Amino acid sequence: MIIYNVTINVEKEVENQWVAWMKEKHIPDILATGFFDDYKMLRLLNETENEGETYAVQYFTDSLDKLEQYMVEHAPRLREAHLEKFQNKCLSFRTFLETI
Repeated sequence: MIIYNVTINVEKEVENQWVAWMKEKHIPDILATGFFDDYKMLRLLNETENEGETYAVQYFTDSLDKLEQYMVEHAPRLREAHLEKFQNKCLSFRTFLETI
């Protein structure tokens, strides 16, 4: 299994709005591309250094080819929608993982 992991630090002032938007709009839009079978949204519990809250959203697929195709065909548009909605209130980084 391949996991597309997005880790996001969200400023407190937009946290509730961001969580709702992720669950109601952004995650469904990503799943609607057809490249991912499921997802998990997690909140880090041991965060102490940042002022915001940190989340990880993991999207699951069965092949690296699908993930790479998603990154080319859909990721730029969906990242832009996130940036437009939350400006500089969220900082993120992405990792690709493989289950062993």
